[in-house]
Parts: sequence; structure tokens; C-alpha cells
Amino acid sequence: MIIMIAAAAENNALGKNNQMIWHLPNDFKRFKALTTGHHIIMGRKTFESFPKPLPNRTHIVISRQKEYAPEGCIVVSSIEEALSACPKDQDVFIIGGGEIYQLALPHSDKIELTRVHYSFAADAFFPEIESEKWELTQCESHPKDEKHLFEYSFETYTKK
Repeated sequence: MIIMIAAAAENNALGKNNQMIWHLPNDFKRFKALTTGHHIIMGRKTFESFPKPLPNRTHIVISRQKEYAPEGCIVVSSIEEALSACPKDQDVFIIGGGEIYQLALPHSDKIELTRVHYSFAADAFFPEIESEKWELTQCESHPKDEKHLFEYSFETYTKK
């Protein structure tokens, strides 16, 4: 199954200047729990936003740069090439950024979205989830608290 996993604001904002705009520890825990042990597909800028590769995951990085070759990663030039580098019998996670989500949307079977209940100025956005193509199958709401400055929901969408 091809699963897009993201945290996006009410206005679909993902980030600004290659950084996340908010800090939600429970979102990080969920991301780690869902993606550990799997292949993760991302764009070069998303990969470069990490201090180091994420442990216990196979990193597939999509880049237009021919000589780009970070250690420990599979580098490809298209979403199709990235998907073909993954095992067919395992879940694969698309982890961003905005352009990669847009390219992966037609290939995806499921979306695991942390919806941050606020709107932010951003330069990267998650694609619009069209209700005629996707069904919200699960939603778990969380209030803001001392560790989470914004209300948020864990939402699961499946392709119709």
C-alpha cells in the first residue's frame, strides 16, 4: 500500500523555508510508529531538512540533481522510479515535501494526515484532498496542551 503521511494546517500549509512551522511531539511519535521498518520516499529538500537519516527506514530520495548521492539513500529522478524501487508487498510512505505529495497523490491508496487546526503563512502546501476521490475513515481529535500549542487531529483517508 502507498501511504502519504503528513502534517498540514487548515490551509494545507506544510512548512516555510524548508522547516516545519509547528512542533507537535505526538505527531512525531505517530510518524515514527507508522514509518519505522518501511521504505520512505521524499524529495531532496525534505531529506536535507533532517539532521541525519531517520533510523530503521529505507530512504528513497527524489532529486533532479544527477550527482546527488547522500550516503545510505537510494536516489531516483521520478516518483515512478521511487515506487518501483520499493517492495510490492509492504507499505511504502511518501513523506514530502509539497511537490512530492502532489506527484504521489494519484499513486496513493491512503493518507495519514495530522491536521493542525490553525492557518499559517507557508511556502509548501499539501494537495487538496478531494472528497469525491477520498473518504475520511478515521479521525481522532486532540486539544492543545502544555506540549502542543495547537489543536490537531489524526485523520486517515482511503481512496474511494
